[in-house]
Amino acid sequence: MAYNAKDEEKGVNLDNSTSAQFEPAPGVKEPWQRRFIDSFKRDPNAAVTKPAQTTTGGGFDHAAAAERTANSGLAKKLKSRHMQMIAIGGSIGTGLFVTSGAALSNGGPASLIIAFGIIGILMFCTVQALGELAVQFPVAGSFSAYSTRFLDPAWGFAMGWNYAIQWLVVLPLEIVAASITLQYWPGAQDTNAAAWVTIFLVVIVIINFFGVRGYGEAEFVFAIIKVTAVIGFILLGIVLDCGGGPRGGYIGGRYWYPNTVEPDYQGYREGQPPGSIVSGAFNHGFKGLCGVFVTAAFSFAGTELVGLAAAEADNPRKSLPTAIKQVFWRILLFYMVSLTLVSVLVPYGDARLLGDSSSDAKASPFVIAINNAGISGLPSVMNCVILIAVLSVGNSSIYGSSRTLAALAEQNQAPKFLAYIDRQGRPLFAIIVASVIGLLCYVVGGGHEKASTALNWLYSLSGLSSIFTWGSICLAHIRYRAAWKKQGHTLDEIAFRSQVGVIGSWVGFILNCLVLIAQFWTAVWPVGYGEMSSAEIAQTFFLAYLAAPVVLLFYIPYKIYFKTPFMKTSEMDLDTGRRILDPSALAEADRVEKAQMPRWKRIYKIFC
Repeated sequence: MAYNAKDEEKGVNLDNSTSAQFEPAPGVKEPWQRRFIDSFKRDPNAAVTKPAQTTTGGGFDHAAAAERTANSGLAKKLKSRHMQMIAIGGSIGTGLFVTSGAALSNGGPASLIIAFGIIGILMFCTVQALGELAVQFPVAGSFSAYSTRFLDPAWGFAMGWNYAIQWLVVLPLEIVAASITLQYWPGAQDTNAAAWVTIFLVVIVIINFFGVRGYGEAEFVFAIIKVTAVIGFILLGIVLDCGGGPRGGYIGGRYWYPNTVEPDYQGYREGQPPGSIVSGAFNHGFKGLCGVFVTAAFSFAGTELVGLAAAEADNPRKSLPTAIKQVFWRILLFYMVSLTLVSVLVPYGDARLLGDSSSDAKASPFVIAINNAGISGLPSVMNCVILIAVLSVGNSSIYGSSRTLAALAEQNQAPKFLAYIDRQGRPLFAIIVASVIGLLCYVVGGGHEKASTALNWLYSLSGLSSIFTWGSICLAHIRYRAAWKKQGHTLDEIAFRSQVGVIGSWVGFILNCLVLIAQFWTAVWPVGYGEMSSAEIAQTFFLAYLAAPVVLLFYIPYKIYFKTPFMKTSEMDLDTGRRILDPSALAEADRVEKAQMPRWKRIYKIFC
């Protein structure tokens, strides 16, 4: 297919993949019941896989795997507005709104800001690298497919299952969190928790059965609500810190200094003596700082979904760069600014921050800050936002896990039936499997203690797995750039280049490794380990580091069985799945478009 710049601007698909949409015969319109039933049948155009091609260096068929992920049959229905909202607010959930409170309690305000800042830098570098790869290769599976193509098929297999498991366990985790959030209101406490989780699970599953467009529209609405709430909290937090709340009194940075909690602070429990709530910049020193990393990673998890969604974007070359650039503002505004305000409004010694579980909305530092100010009604509004955020992440979990499972199946790294794509471009069986795993949310029926234990182990599976994913993205980008140069290509041929380049990917990769080391240290020698038994230390280790042995259990057996090679730069496939673009025509089209923009818009486009 010849390249046409106007087609690219209009969002016409220029790759070799066929449409996931089944076109009926002209002039024939069947009854809606028949159309509905037929929509679940396999897409007749989805069987585009070429015959297996033998490659050297192992038992894994690289060429066939690349061909399958490039021609998956997924529907390309995500618009630019969907991509931008997925990037800006898609994964803001309990990590930011709730578990940041436990991080504040365990590490102190300075540790909270430093740890989230380091993970923010890591995340920015990672998403820039992912953006370059996803615009160049908008294939199914995204980063797991990049690991297979540019690193090692065994590592791609491990990363794909690591990412799929992460989202599979997040679904029941978030649904239970939603049911716990409802306990904030007395009326909901009288209702069986199983009834609430049933409602939430059904809603999330129905949204995903509407296909990628349903997911995109739901995330668009959810993200707008979350973004509005965070901006509103930032404005309110500034007012409260300056003494403008109903209870008045200038706060400033008081709680960053030792033992400065006033006697009339709202966090004192009955019988607790005034002055007993501690404050200060750090808690538990450097180990407290290292312990915050996994919470920060859990909070940022899902930012990479924008790269996974590139395979279903109608025009990734236009929509993805804009979405990627806006991740910077998400990190700065929604995480750093809001958490800085939380750190000055709530001392780390406030016992309410620990809550009853990692999903207890009453432990949200955002809600505690508003309660301290004595603003009636607003805590309920914030809890509604937390509930919506929880449902949003649950919605993303089915999307992320189903697309990853389908891509693994396309590469013969998962059961083949998971690669089934119906006429609406949905990975039908992968969605069903993800939904069935969501039934784990009924652990709430076993009582509070059993539910908390189950949630902690699910959380341990998902918390650290993002670090492996992000490190793999950075390393895949480094190896891709090396292969790009080795095979005689120039940077001018890349449609979108990472703003931080290969250096940024090295920074992201090194930071990922340092976080893994720091987390291993705090897992083996946790705070207060001298007073713990061997069994307690072992349990603490696996709760903090369970994702690592899971990754190794997937990687090592696959590596040994298939004898997969580490990919050489001269042998990497840089063509399959790449958009057929004329770099000179693209550059000229972009130059003309920018020349017609006013100066303010040209400056705006640099950052957004």
